[in-house]
Amino acid sequence: MTPEPAPTVSQLLAFYLEAGVDCALSDEPVDRLAEPEAPPAIKATTPSSDAGPARPARAATTTFAAPTADPSPAPDAAIASAREAARTAASLEVLRDMLEKFDGCALKSTATRLVFADGNPKARIMFVGEAPGRDEDIEGLPFVGRSGKLLDRMIAAIGLDRTKVYIANVIPWRPPGNRTPTPQETQICLPFIQRQIELVDPDILVTLGNPSTQTLLSTREGIMKTRGRWFNYDTGTRTIRAIATFHPAYLLRSPSYKRLSWQDLRSIAKALPQTAS
Repeated sequence: MTPEPAPTVSQLLAFYLEAGVDCALSDEPVDRLAEPEAPPAIKATTPSSDAGPARPARAATTTFAAPTADPSPAPDAAIASAREAARTAASLEVLRDMLEKFDGCALKSTATRLVFADGNPKARIMFVGEAPGRDEDIEGLPFVGRSGKLLDRMIAAIGLDRTKVYIANVIPWRPPGNRTPTPQETQICLPFIQRQIELVDPDILVTLGNPSTQTLLSTREGIMKTRGRWFNYDTGTRTIRAIATFHPAYLLRSPSYKRLSWQDLRSIAKALPQTAS
């Protein structure tokens, strides 16, 4: 049996890029499966007979290196700091500036830039996804890749565009390799998106996908059970009508569910006149 030829460098890089690997964490490759090197053996020394009288043995001393300070605050402290900062933000501009300066979430150090929002801050309808992807991280805007183009078509189907909606994410920084944000990262970022929703003050809130739905609507049910259902989202000063639907990225992988998504969009379009002031 003829072995398959080894992939070229360009083919290997293309494979890594397709898998979501787009940055190196170190200059040299690390073999995680290699056996750890054994520590050097300590040679036993026997005092020489002509070395003179034996000296009393010294008490063994151990020197400890000072611990390296962790630049990120503890999760509880970071969450408390985020809550306090978000609470004092009087406008979207101030909130964005706070996020630019906020160092409580480790994702900021691995992301290219902050992905705050896009669209009309005075819109009556707000869409919230989970986290930015590679294209969003590059451009600094939410939903600009393939899923963003599909979202544009979805909102155009009910007579809207980005000048009439407001779009954001629960997490404003891209997780490395598009991995799922950890519960701690979500909880640290949660006060900021909650304040963002409060400042936009839309009539309808649309959560895109399971993570943003569970985070913002306080439900543990999956998207198949929550999509198309109306919830009450309480900002503390007002109750906003909220509805969950599929994330555009999921629809790209499972196009058969576009029919259900279209039903959700029709419900949103029907509800918009009812929320008019």
